[in-house]
Amino acid sequence: MVTSQEQWQDMMCLPAEQLYQEEIAALKKADKGKIPVGWQMSPQSVLTFITGGKVGKTVITPKYIGNKRLVEMAIATLVTDRALLLIGEPGTAKSWLSENLTAAIYGHSGLVVQGTAGTSEEHVRYSWNYAMLLANGPTPEALVQSPVMRAMEAGGIARFEEISRCASEVQDALISILSEKTISVPELGREVSARKGFSIIATANTRDRGVNEMSAALKRRFNILILPTPSDMDTEVEIVKKRVREIASSYDLQAAVPADEALIKVVTIFRELRSGMTLDKKEKLKSPAGVISTAEAISLLTNSMALAASFGNGEITDEDLAAGLQGAIVKDDVKDKLVWKEYLDNVMKKRGAEWRGLYTACKEMNE
Repeated sequence: MVTSQEQWQDMMCLPAEQLYQEEIAALKKADKGKIPVGWQMSPQSVLTFITGGKVGKTVITPKYIGNKRLVEMAIATLVTDRALLLIGEPGTAKSWLSENLTAAIYGHSGLVVQGTAGTSEEHVRYSWNYAMLLANGPTPEALVQSPVMRAMEAGGIARFEEISRCASEVQDALISILSEKTISVPELGREVSARKGFSIIATANTRDRGVNEMSAALKRRFNILILPTPSDMDTEVEIVKKRVREIASSYDLQAAVPADEALIKVVTIFRELRSGMTLDKKEKLKSPAGVISTAEAISLLTNSMALAASFGNGEITDEDLAAGLQGAIVKDDVKDKLVWKEYLDNVMKKRGAEWRGLYTACKEMNE
């Protein structure tokens, strides 16, 4: 028989409450603050879980590296009956912050509605097991609860990812839920009312503006926080380094973690192409059509580790990085290839011996 621990070990991506279960247990044990109804720890302990610290002998790793005040505002919002909306560019850790806030507060981060063009109102409210519905009519057993309804009944937190990807009628289904804190099920003649502790954390991508704009009525039901891109080079390098180590450990990649030199080069390239200017602000650059985010940098480096482990000696080479950079930057083949070529010839080529190996490998990939 497979134990629950063995089942967790086989999962590709552990939920935050399982990944950091020792930290959560230590915080709960040492917590002396006032714990809101429906929460498993105090707001102060949630802040420590997100931003890092130490509890007894347990080191609490930072889950979000950035403006601490933003995290405090997010936690304070969830203490009230207001929902929380996190908005930002791709790669600003919206989903990561949402998941870890939910794990710390409620202990279960898996009640998720994934916003897409195909998300329907049933995903927000409820649906039916149609075989049971046809056989016996509308019964409680035939009701299929949405993640939002389950969170309401349990007094927990539901997550709504990429809310602006949904059609307006789907978004509007949230208005009554956030206002009245109930979901009516007329087929059963009943209402599901939210218990204390219920809330929703939604995320929205600034790149999706104009896809399905949120109505003013819905926005009023949220406290909105805008998550910025990493403000400086050191912060972004630290974020990338931390997440690469965590992902590499999760996937058990048999390769050395990228050296600081490689991290700095990748982050430098991404920051320059993203901003359209070199770090010293002496030269303007063209930006590629695609997203050049911190998340892309993390993915690039973990993929480079996989290349090094599978087809090299376990040490990341310039060729491994070049392959990742080519895939991350050149998405619109014609335009992006020219943008990347100009960057290589006008910027990277002139950076001297330290960049020569990476420049040569990137040049060969982009031919």
